[in-house]
Amino acid sequence: MPTLAFVHAHPDDEALFTAGTMARAAAEGHRVVLITATDGAAGLAGSHFTEDLVAHRSVELRRSADILGVESLHTLAYSDSGLTGAITGGFAHQPVDAIAARIVDITRAERADVLVGYDAAGGYGHPDHVQVHRATREAAHRLGSQVRLFEATLPREPIAKAVRQAARLHITPADFDPAEFARAFTPRSQITHRVDVREFLAAKRDSMRAHASQASADGATRTLAVLSNLPGPVFSALLGTEYYVAVR
Repeated sequence: MPTLAFVHAHPDDEALFTAGTMARAAAEGHRVVLITATDGAAGLAGSHFTEDLVAHRSVELRRSADILGVESLHTLAYSDSGLTGAITGGFAHQPVDAIAARIVDITRAERADVLVGYDAAGGYGHPDHVQVHRATREAAHRLGSQVRLFEATLPREPIAKAVRQAARLHITPADFDPAEFARAFTPRSQITHRVDVREFLAAKRDSMRAHASQASADGATRTLAVLSNLPGPVFSALLGTEYYVAVR
């Protein structure tokens, strides 16, 4: 059975974007490899997690990986660049060639047949996500026919519509610009693969909940907390399909 290697930027990204696919692949007999680029130190967290946040997030990542059936977990341990990339020594500012070389080494060592990165927008545009896109593309270029490359994404149109509606209802922060999501993720017409993960939503929810440090930030609303606590039918409707673009 093929081995699938998923490259993610931060601890918890695997839960949000590809957890269902990973759990399904493991259940169907594939080897699942997870490569996490950063330590997640710049993630928003409640004050009771701020002391040694990196250690908390490492434990949470391991728990999530176990839930999803990950056989091999690799952490590249780059510094989190922060939401705007303001941390100058962070992952987003590291040489793409050097990151790609590390991904190539892991992919070859694990004998992976499939490599999964992020779309060109880096999902919602986080600098570390964009860097994952660049580095994984370069790694796949170096690996050539050894791997098939897919990029995790979401359909752009419904996300942009939901964000505009949230802004009109004043649910989003005052300085939030919904126009940013007009360029986020991937147009629906360009998505090549849709993976039905409804049978694995319990594992996806448990994976989200494993990242407890990202579920609260002293009163701030966190996406992970909102999604992981949705009622079952809504959770299934929103998260029962995961989306990918096959890169030729």
